[in-house]
Amino acid sequence: MKLGRWGLGCAQLGNLYTAITDDEAAATVDRAWAEGVRYFDTAPHYGLGLSERRLGAALAGRPRHEFVVSTKVGRLLEPDPAGAGRRDDQGFDVPAAYRRVWDFSRDGVRRSLEASLSRLGLDRVDVVYVHDPDAHFTAALDEALPALCELRDQGVIGAVGVGMNQAAMPAEFVRRADLDVVLVAGRYTLLDQRALDELLPLCLDRGVPVVAAGVFNGGILATPAPGTMYDYAEAPPGLVATAERVAEVCARHGVELPQAAVALPATHPAVATVLLGAQSSAQVSANLARARRPVPPGLWVELIEAGLLRPDAGSRAEV
Repeated sequence: MKLGRWGLGCAQLGNLYTAITDDEAAATVDRAWAEGVRYFDTAPHYGLGLSERRLGAALAGRPRHEFVVSTKVGRLLEPDPAGAGRRDDQGFDVPAAYRRVWDFSRDGVRRSLEASLSRLGLDRVDVVYVHDPDAHFTAALDEALPALCELRDQGVIGAVGVGMNQAAMPAEFVRRADLDVVLVAGRYTLLDQRALDELLPLCLDRGVPVVAAGVFNGGILATPAPGTMYDYAEAPPGLVATAERVAEVCARHGVELPQAAVALPATHPAVATVLLGAQSSAQVSANLARARRPVPPGLWVELIEAGLLRPDAGSRAEV
C-alpha cells in the first residue's frame, strides 16, 4: 500500500462549512490528480455521502491501479423523512435527508462498506478506517476491527486502520489490534502536538504508518483571525493570539504560516502521508506549492525557544 507523501482530504467535497458545486468538486479532484496526488480520503459522514459520490464520479474512468481510496465505517446513513426542509447540523451544507447512526458492529461495518462502495462506484477500497470510535472503544476493538481484518484477509479491502481526532485512543488500538495504518487529525500541528506523547513513537516502533490530517486545525493555521475555526468550532481569542505569534515567527524566516503548518507533521519519521483538504482547484495548487517549499531549520529552533513548539517536536524536525 503506497499512499504517497501528500493526499487529498475530501471532507470539503461534502460541503464542509461551505457548499460547492459538482463541477467545483470535480475540478478539485482533477487538479489534485494533475499535481500528482494519488491518495484520496473520504467518509460517509462527509456531507451525508455527498463526498463519496462526488469523489467516485471524479475518479471514474481513471486507471484503478493508479489511485488509492480510503473511506470509513462507524456511522450508518439511514433515510430521515423528518429531515425534509432542514439542513445538516454537523457542519455540512447539505439537506438533512439522512441521519447518522453509530454502529460499530460486524453487521454495521459490512453494511456501511457496501453502501460506500455503491456511492463511490468502486468494487473495492484500499483502506478502511474505523471512524471516531471515541465513545465506542470496546465495540470498535471487539467487533469493527476484527470484521475489517477478515475483509482484508479475504482481499475485499486492502488495509485496516483507525481515524480519530485524538491521539490517546489510537495508541491503544495500535497496542491491541492488527492495524495497517492510523489517521490522526489535528493532534500533530503547530498548535497541538499531543500525538508525540505516545502515538507517533509507538507507531514508529511498530512500523505502523501514520496519516496526518487536520494540519490547519480547522482553518486557524491557514488564516488566524477572530471568527476562524479550530477543530469544528470558532477559535477562542487566546488561541488566535497564539497562532498569530507563530505566524510572526514564521514571517521572520520568510515562511507563510500555512506553509509551516503543512511542513511540521511531514518532518516526523512515523508520518507517511499528510492529507490536505481543499474545496477548489486553486486551493489544491496552493497547498501543494506550500508543501513543496522547504522550511529553514531555524524556524523550528525559534519556535521551540519561544515556547511555541514542543522541544521533542523540534528534535524530530530537521534541526
